[in-house]
Amino acid sequence: RLPPLGKTPAPQTLMALTKPRFEESPLEAPEAFRKALGVWFSKDGKDFPWRRTSDPYAILVSEMMLQQTRVATVLGKGYYTRFLAEFPDVGALAAADDTRLLKAWEGLGYYRRARMLRDAASAVLDIHRGVFPSGEKELLALPGIGPYTAAALLSFSFGKPSALVDGNVSRVLSRLMDDPATIDSAATIKQHRKWALSLCNSEDPRRHHYAMMELGQTICRPGSPLCEMCPVTRFCKAREPENLPVKKKAPAVTKITEYAIWCRDATGRILLHCESGSRRKGLWKLPLRSAESCSALKMIFDTTYPITRYKVHLKVHEAETEPPANGEEWIAPERLGSLPVAAPFRKALNRLLSDF
Repeated sequence: RLPPLGKTPAPQTLMALTKPRFEESPLEAPEAFRKALGVWFSKDGKDFPWRRTSDPYAILVSEMMLQQTRVATVLGKGYYTRFLAEFPDVGALAAADDTRLLKAWEGLGYYRRARMLRDAASAVLDIHRGVFPSGEKELLALPGIGPYTAAALLSFSFGKPSALVDGNVSRVLSRLMDDPATIDSAATIKQHRKWALSLCNSEDPRRHHYAMMELGQTICRPGSPLCEMCPVTRFCKAREPENLPVKKKAPAVTKITEYAIWCRDATGRILLHCESGSRRKGLWKLPLRSAESCSALKMIFDTTYPITRYKVHLKVHEAETEPPANGEEWIAPERLGSLPVAAPFRKALNRLLSDF
């Protein structure tokens, strides 16, 4: 039904007017769905370096990096190519110490991923003599590898059909099936994996899954999808795709403040602290102090950064020379380039070294 003359349709009405009509379910016409998707991907699919290889190690590195990190960051800042140059195979990665490993990962965040990647490399080396297993059960037994990563390796490295579902694919499936179920629930995840396996092209699962992922990244994107440009729109049941998928309410963001000190000795060395906690173990940062101890000190730098459900306001204060506390050490400026430093503290150090 068209809106009355002289009135601007609401966004939902515009979507209803431009959303092409559903014709058949992809589950009932899987070959036609795969063909339409494949033709589109052959023409418009992007070229990423991990799509040019079937090496399971290189693909595992890319999958670990792309968890919770955008493609533009992994590629644009050269993380993927630098990491593989530094650690070209499982043997090189398994032998890496924490400093080299975390330095290569610096800036990507979620540093636990780097350690799990090294643990997986060690397991492949020790248990499988350096050769990645090609079975789902054996892949899932490797440290840090869950159902998604195992499915990615099965299809991208070994050419086997798999139930590969990431956030982009799950959004596509929710809209294709007009599925109102909460996307984060265990039941929905199980159902989406079942649908993904049913739709998977057994003759070329690698190409099929890359196409599904890219469809979610570029066309069936979050918010308002580009339905009029979608190659599989006739298979999509959703009448209001902008309202799908349904997600659990995100936890509230908690604001916190960190107080750090900028302290140099007579030789120009900087007082730094090496983290021992599980989140940033092995990373260096400016020493943190209490708000009270910094209240009389001059603030010389501040920035904000997000971490999980927190928004952190980092304030750095100029302090007099003091003895190192537990975990702290005087570091010469020329050593900073070789030490792994968490991104917000690297930003602070770069600025302060240029100003002081």
